[in-house]
Amino acid sequence: MGKLVKFNPEDKKLLDIAFEIRRKVFVEEQKVSEEEEFEFEEDCIHFLVYHKKTAVGTARYRHTNKGVKLERFALLKEGRGKGLGYDLLRFVLTDARQHKKPIYLNAQATVVDFYKQQGFVIDGAKFMEANIEHYPMSFENPHNLHKAIEKAVCRR
Repeated sequence: MGKLVKFNPEDKKLLDIAFEIRRKVFVEEQKVSEEEEFEFEEDCIHFLVYHKKTAVGTARYRHTNKGVKLERFALLKEGRGKGLGYDLLRFVLTDARQHKKPIYLNAQATVVDFYKQQGFVIDGAKFMEANIEHYPMSFENPHNLHKAIEKAVCRR
């Protein structure tokens, strides 16, 4: 498991690291405009995941009228395929669940199955955001979180 860190937007050093990861993944790799990528930063709780003492992934969540919205999950190429995405999602979910509000996200079509494995369900029609297909998903089965944690412990 990688080292996981939670931080507020006031921590500019960590926020800059998260921004650099998001810039590489979303702006450079996926061609999302910086204007679309960097918004609501001050309203969010942010997270980083480290591998071999280097930050390789980030995510955030914020409170909305619908509940807690998970956003901006990004892993650098060197962090992919190591289970760090699962670790990061579990860490963020564990923190978000303390608010006792519905948890939801907009998943890129290419990672819908990843989120389904962690207890999310599609709850709306496909839509385009930043020229990328997305599906709205909500976290429906908190018992799946416990199963995911057990599976992660067994695979390590």
